[in-house]
Amino acid sequence: MRLFAAVLPPEAAVDELDVRVRRLRTLPDADRLRWTGRSGWHFTLAFYGEVPDTTLPDLHERLARAARRYEPFPLGLKGGGRFADRVVWAGADGGLPALRKLADSATAAARRAGLEMSGHRAYTPHLTVARNRAEALDLEPFVDGLADFEGSAWTVRELALVRSRLPVSGVAGEQPRYETVAAWPLGRRAGRLRSKGGPQNP
Repeated sequence: MRLFAAVLPPEAAVDELDVRVRRLRTLPDADRLRWTGRSGWHFTLAFYGEVPDTTLPDLHERLARAARRYEPFPLGLKGGGRFADRVVWAGADGGLPALRKLADSATAAARRAGLEMSGHRAYTPHLTVARNRAEALDLEPFVDGLADFEGSAWTVRELALVRSRLPVSGVAGEQPRYETVAAWPLGRRAGRLRSKGGPQNP
């Protein structure tokens, strides 16, 4: 399975961002971007790629341990940025140190489970809203359109393991499908793993 660890924003936060993204999609050249769907809005903590079934039990156990190390923390969507001329993203505010530590632990869990992880890079909390498919396109107007955005805060209470199913139909604009396969509550007093079921964007 193609998997990654993530923090998933609640529906209310997604609704707030959706209002702003709809505005961004009216800007000049917006049709040259590939916009991510609401169901694909998440904070990726660590991307694992294709994970063998034999590795899953160990990965689950190590992610559960990672989740227990951190108490729930506040987070909110705020502002935005870009990665060069490739990606436009919404940023975060609140418990960023805790989010970064959780990302580091999710990466370490995979390494200890035997997965090959790329070299360590400083974690930049971001939620991808659009990708550039044009060669010469200035993304700054879209970043500026997010500059004053500030959503309501919520409490991060879970570490999620998400499966990504890449498009197979060949239809232009088709989005990946995401399915949360498991989630672990944060905190030492939290309960056990909650299995998830059903794709987020069937």
